[in-house]
Amino acid sequence: MRPSARLQAAITIVDDIQKHHRPAATALTDWGRSHRFAGSGDRSAIGTLVYDALRARGSSAYFMGLSDGRALVLGGLREQGIPLSDIAAMCDGTPHSPEPLTPEESRNLDHADTEGAADHVRGNFPEWLQPSLSRVFGPRLVAETRAMAKRAPVDVRANALKSNRDEVLAALAPFAAAPCRYSPLGVRIPPPGSSARQPHLESEASHGRGWFEVQDEGSQIAAAMAGVKPGDKVLDLCAGAGGKTLALAAAMANEGTLVAYDADKKNLRPIFDRLTRAGVTAVEVLDGGDTGGLRDRGNQFDVVLADAPCSGSGTWRRRPDAKWRLKEPHLAARIEDQAKVLDMAARLVAPGGRLVYVTCSVLPEENTDQIATFIAGHSQFETVPYATAWRRTLPGDPPASADGREDGLLLTPLSHGTDGFYIHVLRRTEE
Repeated sequence: MRPSARLQAAITIVDDIQKHHRPAATALTDWGRSHRFAGSGDRSAIGTLVYDALRARGSSAYFMGLSDGRALVLGGLREQGIPLSDIAAMCDGTPHSPEPLTPEESRNLDHADTEGAADHVRGNFPEWLQPSLSRVFGPRLVAETRAMAKRAPVDVRANALKSNRDEVLAALAPFAAAPCRYSPLGVRIPPPGSSARQPHLESEASHGRGWFEVQDEGSQIAAAMAGVKPGDKVLDLCAGAGGKTLALAAAMANEGTLVAYDADKKNLRPIFDRLTRAGVTAVEVLDGGDTGGLRDRGNQFDVVLADAPCSGSGTWRRRPDAKWRLKEPHLAARIEDQAKVLDMAARLVAPGGRLVYVTCSVLPEENTDQIATFIAGHSQFETVPYATAWRRTLPGDPPASADGREDGLLLTPLSHGTDGFYIHVLRRTEE
């Protein structure tokens, strides 16, 4: 497909997403199925155009004066630094291409000015979230949220059961792989340029051999701060597809007891293949949703990792459509789920053990507020300052938390180069 045809396809898909309120991934998949002539390179390029448009939806709609698919896709190109002349060249009006730019569109794209716009416009986030995000970031609100609207790199974790970081760096050298900033096992692939494809690392032979797993550095840090060691009894309470389970198993060197559980059995389904590939042998995967069997184990675990369901606001770089689909009732439901997860986790931690609460969110309602409510109702738990937990498990000095606090650690794209993650370590006092 010509670049102009890809551009028109992206416009069509963004219109579909907005009209039917569909997840971007679903809309892209359906378009690909109905346009079999589009190759993998075409689909990748179109996906990049769609996601760029959604990342910058607020600012593009502001300076373009419209919020339809055409305005957002063209505005997204401008936000990525594409020259106006290149955009105009792709809008040539030929079959399967966008119509030529109007004089007004040319002026708007030439200036692309958000000077004087509201913070939620410049930061590209829903207006109703401004009080929450302002409470976290203060005067850095726009800078932090604009960083959450940029393209994300791909991070992988070297699997210590089968490899090491140097070997993974060598295997992924063709993709400009470099060490991550904080994680001693982390390797980073930079985000692609406007016309480049994101590499499909899971098709690499080294991935098939179990040398690495795709995992954001923030998630690697969360698993490391759990501080597990060989011989521990550990529960990954919201295991999902098993990313942190694999990291915990490697830290335990396949020695001890590691239990993986998730309330949704569909989320757990991929974990079995991943465990086999990674050479993990000491994990017991419980049936999804079997809360009775979980509670029967009592408070035996040295560490309970509770990666709670959340809004996903920390992953907006990767799922930009999610921020525009998030509504207040959805957030309220996640907050209720988190309280239930914490309550369940509290009953499973052994005296002297640790409860590690994690979200991929930057919203205080899901993070600091949630922990404050939990501690108020569970006096047997006390906070372990994140700097203390960091120094026990990770090299180097701990970074400043993005919210300026010292109890839990908030990681963000701007401050740390990771996805948005909140990590709070709690200790159950001896009984």
